[in-house]
Amino acid sequence: MDMVAKFRELDNIYEAYEAEVAEYKEGSACEKGCAYCCTHAGAIDATTLEAFRILTYLGTLPKDKVKKIHKALNREIKKREKKQRVDCPFLMKNQGCFIYKYRPFSCRRIYSAHTCSIDAPPAVHRQAMGLANARIDELKEADPNGYSGHLSYIILMLRTPEFYDTWIKGEFKPEDIMAFGRSHGIGINRIQAELI
Repeated sequence: MDMVAKFRELDNIYEAYEAEVAEYKEGSACEKGCAYCCTHAGAIDATTLEAFRILTYLGTLPKDKVKKIHKALNREIKKREKKQRVDCPFLMKNQGCFIYKYRPFSCRRIYSAHTCSIDAPPAVHRQAMGLANARIDELKEADPNGYSGHLSYIILMLRTPEFYDTWIKGEFKPEDIMAFGRSHGIGINRIQAELI
């Protein structure tokens, strides 16, 4: 797989979406340090390709930082599997995003027309949601032999040598992750793209 081209394809999808929704995001309540979506708004989903890009970035960092991130990911997985609410493992103490430049589309698509709270979750224009859904389809088509699901679970899969080797070679063996996929809400991009 030509990862430089694949990462460029991700950027093109992200940039196209930003251009499409610019008018809807004007006047949004979101600002630096606002992290409601990272703490309360639900699952942070990603495709295998998006998660691989994040892991590629983490591979450029000092080992002690990466070790802390992986510990945070493991803690988040354990809490999520117990159905507990948990903050994004990439959320820093200053409420900034550790992977902001490489964050997945599920983070990029969310904004709010008002300040969020427990009683007032994010309010996104219906048209922007429709445009986002079309871009999600493109993300899955860009990673046909990959999967989609909660970011921590996809990263866990990529950290499994057998899965990583299969995916990086462009091969497709869904039977290898079937039990994990069913129990953790992982979707197969190829099948989801065929249903579109």
